[in-house]
Amino acid sequence: MNLSNLKPAVGATKTRKRIGRGQGSGLGGTSTRGHKGAQSRSGYSRKIGFEGGQMPIQRRLPKFGFTPLKRTEYRVINLDKLQELAHNNNLTVIDTEIMIKAGLMSPKHLFKVLGNGTLTTKLEVKAHAFSKSAEEAIINAGGTAVKIQ
Repeated sequence: MNLSNLKPAVGATKTRKRIGRGQGSGLGGTSTRGHKGAQSRSGYSRKIGFEGGQMPIQRRLPKFGFTPLKRTEYRVINLDKLQELAHNNNLTVIDTEIMIKAGLMSPKHLFKVLGNGTLTTKLEVKAHAFSKSAEEAIINAGGTAVKIQ
């Protein structure tokens, strides 16, 4: 065996469909496009959401909801994650810089602390917002919750 007699495995390669090369090829005539209609014509491109003239689903379904323009969006973090972060890094103060270093947020985001989980360590947490349960849990653990702008 050498490089001159290497071949792909049987069935690994297929011959390309040569469309529109005459009747003898079996793929001449309509060239696999069928008879008549927009799809058989050259230059046809299907529009996004087009359903053959039927009323498209995005027009059949009712529209609902409202997104306010000045909505403030927060990156959320739970108390159990704060506890894990403080325990692993021996922290007493958690602020945005530490969150950015941990990869939990980027400088352009705001972050909010939510009350899921338990907090046993005394921490000073500086965040843009707190849920009521999170604030109570931080204070009950002996820490402080400081809101930053």
